[in-house]
Amino acid sequence: MLLTPATFIPLIQPEAHDRARTFVFHRGELLLRNATLGLPDPDTVAALWLPPERVHPLGKWEGAYYQLAWLDQPLALDGEHGYHGLRSLFGAVDDGFLGLAGRAFQLAEWARTHRYCGACGTPTRQLTGERCYQCPNCGMSAYPRISPAMMVLIRKGDSVLLAMHTNSPARRYTALAGFLEAGESIEEAIHREVYEEVGLRVHNLRYFGSQSWPFPHSLMIAYTADYLDGEIRVDQAEIADARWFGPDDEWPASPVTVSIAAKLLNAHRPTR
Repeated sequence: MLLTPATFIPLIQPEAHDRARTFVFHRGELLLRNATLGLPDPDTVAALWLPPERVHPLGKWEGAYYQLAWLDQPLALDGEHGYHGLRSLFGAVDDGFLGLAGRAFQLAEWARTHRYCGACGTPTRQLTGERCYQCPNCGMSAYPRISPAMMVLIRKGDSVLLAMHTNSPARRYTALAGFLEAGESIEEAIHREVYEEVGLRVHNLRYFGSQSWPFPHSLMIAYTADYLDGEIRVDQAEIADARWFGPDDEWPASPVTVSIAAKLLNAHRPTR
């Protein structure tokens, strides 16, 4: 699953280091060595002439110091380096490295999108000792954005409900999911989303787990729930299809293994 390594030590204050390892982003893509999918060496990063205000500390992992930076344009260095979307790295790089890359990307997007105050347009300043940009004119503060989203696997006897989301690029059946609205608890969002998307009511909600999902700044919070009543009635704007899958059915392919959706489905996949 996509997680920050347990041995990672986050840092807010930068540290002097002549061999820092740098995650350099242009929008949603990460600069890597094409042959190894590793980070560019410090000399290559130095050739980018990154402005100091665009370089932020990330932390320490396995004895190395990591930082992040972002670019307005995808600067071309040579044929040995290229920009790679994080999704393209699933299964191609170490899970710990991918977890750090996801964390770095969310911080890079926060820094890129909060250079100016969203209330009055004044250039912001980063506060010392915390991840916060603050407006010197009106005082508005901007912390890294986190968008919570619920996920729920509904159980009915020995069957579970799986759905194909209309806008899903993978076109796979998976658990229901949706973003929380302002003022909602996670449980309230589950009841609302389930009824809106498939016309069912559920009860006996149980927490399963959570996962940061940096596309671009989600926090997936997964639950299981038991079917209470109702017949499947899909909201076609959100759901292409939804149906019950039992032990005798051919289950769909698992979502990408780094996702909590895969862990949730595999925990309830029938054995044969």
